[in-house]
Amino acid sequence: MKIGVVGGGQLGRMLGLAGLPLGFQFRFLEPSADCPAARLGEVIRAPYHDMDGLERFAQDLSFATYEFENVPAETAQWLSERLTLAPTARALSIAQDRIAEKTTFRDLGIPVQNFAGISSAGEIEAAVLKVPLPAVLKTRRLGYDGKGQRVLRVGSTDAASTVRTAWNELGKVPCILESFVAFSAEVSMIAVRARNPGHGASIAFYPLTQNEHRDGILWKSQAPAPCDQSGELAESARAHVRTLMESLDYVGVIAVEFFVTDAGLVANEMAPRVHNSGHWTTDGAVTSQFENHLRAVGTMPLGSTECHGASVMINLVGRSPIASRILEIPRAKLHLYGKGPRPGRKLGHVTLTGPTAHSLAAPTAELERLVAWDL
Repeated sequence: MKIGVVGGGQLGRMLGLAGLPLGFQFRFLEPSADCPAARLGEVIRAPYHDMDGLERFAQDLSFATYEFENVPAETAQWLSERLTLAPTARALSIAQDRIAEKTTFRDLGIPVQNFAGISSAGEIEAAVLKVPLPAVLKTRRLGYDGKGQRVLRVGSTDAASTVRTAWNELGKVPCILESFVAFSAEVSMIAVRARNPGHGASIAFYPLTQNEHRDGILWKSQAPAPCDQSGELAESARAHVRTLMESLDYVGVIAVEFFVTDAGLVANEMAPRVHNSGHWTTDGAVTSQFENHLRAVGTMPLGSTECHGASVMINLVGRSPIASRILEIPRAKLHLYGKGPRPGRKLGHVTLTGPTAHSLAAPTAELERLVAWDL
């Protein structure tokens, strides 16, 4: 079975690594000449909107998916009209637009903060009346890893002027103004939904994962989430994500990020793909998020999401420490993406897995001391 993946980055690479033992073959559509996924299958080197490249990419594919959510809408639509694309173009379009995303959450009864759209300078006053400062201004599209956003606090100038300045700095593009959320932790729920012929839809959930960020980039993930000793947050997250997947008739892995507040969970954003906060599943679960995504896309039965205890994942950003130093740490598994060093660039990650969270405390502290980020 040949699966096409739009994008040849590290997520495409990890999909390939998970799929080859199952007998999958891969073709990647990727503009870069030397991408992380290049050794895992055929690469069609072309821009994502190039029609000749798309024709060559789609030829004789069984299914197609994508490894990042900024795939051009026209590309997703073109592919969906010619073969089975999962997740759907609709899920992709919602995730690409923060207004559509927040509106979808709200309409489904998934808690979100107050928000307002800003497409022109004339809409700023009304937005500030609906969403007073402190707030966060984000571009409606293309923001990731902390890019394309500004945290706005009450200052010496009036709120409208503060927002106007930030909007100018972001390029005067369509934005969303969101109420600032006072949260105690950030968590993500990773789930997978398959639609198997003759067997209906099946859904599987991984444990709730607690995440820490530095300068907007994911630094560390812990599973199960230490902040959820009672399991109530995981139960709530599963219910919200189930509602979302069923409403979209979703197929594949999805990640939904939440803020933990005194009032419960508040949804932040969704990623219609395998997700950085689920990288620990490769070493810490019976079936990784990557394998389960391929199983779902390829209409195969889902694998068990049961875990081998507790897991920690730390990203390597900017520069990679000496591999031998990392591998000296008990329980450490190193995953490098084959990318050259560059400030702010994700070069790999390290996972630690043990029977309990307590068993990982010492090796995690050692790893944190060793890993230095170059942002």
